[in-house]
Amino acid sequence: MKLTSAFLNGAGGLLATAAIRAWMSTLDYKVAYYDPRIDPVFPECRGQRIYLFWHEYILFPLFHRGHCNLAMLLSRHRDAELLSHVARLMGFDFVRGSTQRGGVAAIRELLRKSRQMHLTITPDGPRGPRRRMAFGPIYLASKLGLPLVAMGFGYDRPWRVRSAWDQFAIPRPYSRARAVVSPDVFVPAGLDRKGLEHFRARIEELQNRLCDEAESWAVSGVRKPEQLPVRPEPRQRFPERRGNVAPCR
Repeated sequence: MKLTSAFLNGAGGLLATAAIRAWMSTLDYKVAYYDPRIDPVFPECRGQRIYLFWHEYILFPLFHRGHCNLAMLLSRHRDAELLSHVARLMGFDFVRGSTQRGGVAAIRELLRKSRQMHLTITPDGPRGPRRRMAFGPIYLASKLGLPLVAMGFGYDRPWRVRSAWDQFAIPRPYSRARAVVSPDVFVPAGLDRKGLEHFRARIEELQNRLCDEAESWAVSGVRKPEQLPVRPEPRQRFPERRGNVAPCR
């Protein structure tokens, strides 16, 4: 039975990966950075980081940032079994577990991988509430001394899976997809529960603001002076900073 299940998940992963690549390749992508040096796609990116984005937009980074030395945190729930196969085929390493539910082993594995890899987490996953930041990423950032990077994604009037807890976003083919990415956000070491809650709330607010901006940008279709392709073009010059974003304190 386990062999059959493993085969079905593996086959499903191949089919899902092919479908995601075909579907997502039709979109028009642009990104705006506050500091582009945080993106591992650029050789100027130095050191490890923890990247955060809402669960409903997982297709965006999954399609664009494979093979960028990223380890993704995925739940142990059966629903994530197929996603783990897709993540591997897309060029991601991954850790199975949760930073909240029985996640001691997952946290240890994240600690180990963070020595050489970036980490990426959907901080409202795996079960929500939607767009509500969990404590896990804040604790990890404080423990590891790694900066957080909040990423806001948006599509032009996507279809939504209303039955899903996160209202999962499915972009319309050939529509616009936009990203707005924060600079490094540093979390102090040794935070108590009050300190963790303070930074949890501030980074949740920041990520929601970036997501709102990306969604509005995708719908409007306006051109931002600092916008760039999501995938750098050959010999593209390292982009200038967009400006400052209010730090989380």
